[in-house]
Amino acid sequence: MNQVAKKRMNHQSITLDGYQLRAIRTDRTKQLGNGFDLPVLGLVGEIGSLLSEVKKKQRDSRSYLGYEASVIEEMGDALWYLAVIADHGELPLSAVATTAQGDAKERMFDGKDVELLSLQPQPTLPLNAPTAAFERTLLQLAGAVGRLAALSAEGGLPLDRAGLLDHLAAIFRFLLSAANEAGITLDQAAEHNLKKAADRWPEDRNFGTDFDKEYPEEEQLPKNLEIEIFERVAKNGKTYVVQKCNGLFIGDRLTDNIMKPDDYRFHDAFHYAYAAILGWSPVTRALFRLKRKSETKVDEGQDGARAILIEEGVATYVFGEAKQLDFFEGQSAGDLGFTFLKSVRQFVRGYESEDCPLWLWEEAILKGN
Repeated sequence: MNQVAKKRMNHQSITLDGYQLRAIRTDRTKQLGNGFDLPVLGLVGEIGSLLSEVKKKQRDSRSYLGYEASVIEEMGDALWYLAVIADHGELPLSAVATTAQGDAKERMFDGKDVELLSLQPQPTLPLNAPTAAFERTLLQLAGAVGRLAALSAEGGLPLDRAGLLDHLAAIFRFLLSAANEAGITLDQAAEHNLKKAADRWPEDRNFGTDFDKEYPEEEQLPKNLEIEIFERVAKNGKTYVVQKCNGLFIGDRLTDNIMKPDDYRFHDAFHYAYAAILGWSPVTRALFRLKRKSETKVDEGQDGARAILIEEGVATYVFGEAKQLDFFEGQSAGDLGFTFLKSVRQFVRGYESEDCPLWLWEEAILKGN
């Protein structure tokens, strides 16, 4: 039994309008400009990214990893922008799909909704390399998106509903064809996209796993910790940052360790924020001697020297980004860049904190700033 048939039996597929309803919950573009410029620009970007994936796969062939996953992600993002643009034009995504398949236009607003999976009855196949048909369809898709973008650039959006529907239906038709030729389903792409959105902009903020709950109290990060971080001038005239906890000085005296001072000497605040918000900080564990030594594998693999170096790398990278962005002045939850947060989490692959969602990483970064 193929994957499509199994999914149908388990009723796991999402409908077109069901996907659109969930997609627009994370739409932050509707009140900006005329409501169309940003999502149209985003759609152009996603199709460009799809073409870029094909180019990189052709150029680097064996050395380029993650091609299939990247195509699924980019198609999911393209579908998201398509759903958002349709919503801005007060069009259900089911109407776009119906028109794309050539059904009579008088049926386009009849409320009929279908499962995404039903649009592609064939089983999925592994995607090893881009085919000539896939490349041609992507170029046709880029052309259809380009025509919509040209209208937007000329001030031609919003169109009347029927006119907008024709443009979106053409885009959907090529997107569906591209998915067929790539051997993936739009259902896969939609599911991945919704998980990605929940990772960044969740409806419910669940703080998730307590990494310490199975360990003795003396190996757990403290639930409450008050640390004073301040500067002192030494006899040699240098200014150092020192830290105090419960009346005791802790850690080393810190300077910026760079030719041009930039306040990096205060960066331990990041480590304490990671401990408080993520429940993860090998640096804090080492400082307070809270390594989980009761389990050797965890002690070495999660709390050891390599993990400490990884966290220091994260702190350095985050500090560098913060320095370029006025230390995130005026930024709040939902404002930090998606790519930036993904890069941060990429640092900790293989460590327990990679399970922390992007929104939680954002909170830890902003609190530690």
